[in-house]
Amino acid sequence: MLRVTDRSPGNQQASGPETFTPFVELDRQMWSRLSNEITSPLNSEDIQRLRGLGEALNLDEVREVYLPLSRLLNLYIAAAGELHSATNTFLGETTRRTPFVIGVAGSVAVGKSTTARVLRDLLRRWPESPSVELVTTDGFLYPNAELERRGLMERKGFPESYDRRRLLRFVSEVKSGAEEVRAPWYSHLTYDIVPGREVVVRRPDVLIVEGLNVLAPARARPDGVTGLALSDFFDFSIYVDAKTSYIEQWYIQRFQSLRSGAFADPHSYFHRYARLSDDEARETAQGIWRRINEPNLMMNVLPTRGRAQLVLTKESDHSIRRMLLRKT
Repeated sequence: MLRVTDRSPGNQQASGPETFTPFVELDRQMWSRLSNEITSPLNSEDIQRLRGLGEALNLDEVREVYLPLSRLLNLYIAAAGELHSATNTFLGETTRRTPFVIGVAGSVAVGKSTTARVLRDLLRRWPESPSVELVTTDGFLYPNAELERRGLMERKGFPESYDRRRLLRFVSEVKSGAEEVRAPWYSHLTYDIVPGREVVVRRPDVLIVEGLNVLAPARARPDGVTGLALSDFFDFSIYVDAKTSYIEQWYIQRFQSLRSGAFADPHSYFHRYARLSDDEARETAQGIWRRINEPNLMMNVLPTRGRAQLVLTKESDHSIRRMLLRKT
């Protein structure tokens, strides 16, 4: 059922049908019909490759949620191309269009990385956007040595732990049409920037930028002037949402699963956690969540939800059940 009620991200109290709101709320059944009966190009092997640890991504989720979303984005991409042509006509120029940039935000462990990966693979199947690149903001974290020097290791993932200028410069250059733009390479195994390795982006049709704080508003400079926000360069933005209690459980479950996965590697930054018992792992993960990730979510990430053009809301089983789409 399609409902137009006051369910904007900043106001979760339902009100009467006469309420005006900048968002249209759709349930999964209604949303799934908007794919226009397009057949999903992904198969079971693709799902296994794209699925995040502990997530319930399946072919139904792709068909009913992500395929309609890829169609919506494809329509936006086509409209951006028409707008570019109109601008060229007005200016009497023949400049190449610049990449369409999509921001994907949300908490640690909510599944935003999976969302970004699925969208990348689906958008690559559309003829309008065969070249789609994905960059995460992890590469713009300061190296651990610098975080240690600044006393920020316990605040890794907070806004101040990122080289914000470098991130803004990277996306600005991509959006300006630079032929080649480079970003640092981040290893989740060593939990650090890898010296000498880079991510190279060469004029894609679409760039997806995924990260905790990509929808944060611009900061005021010491002189009182407000600078640029990363989202100023976005053509579309998505926030992956869920109840905080759900996300906490997903984080703990993922931490426990990693003991026999990435943590078991002797080169892993978290190798010391590999031998924890179930109870010890749960206690450790809960402590990290409540000391670092939950405060960051509540203080910095969640307040940006209302800035997104689309909010995807998950239930306890990781399935997306509700969509809030900003009117245009």
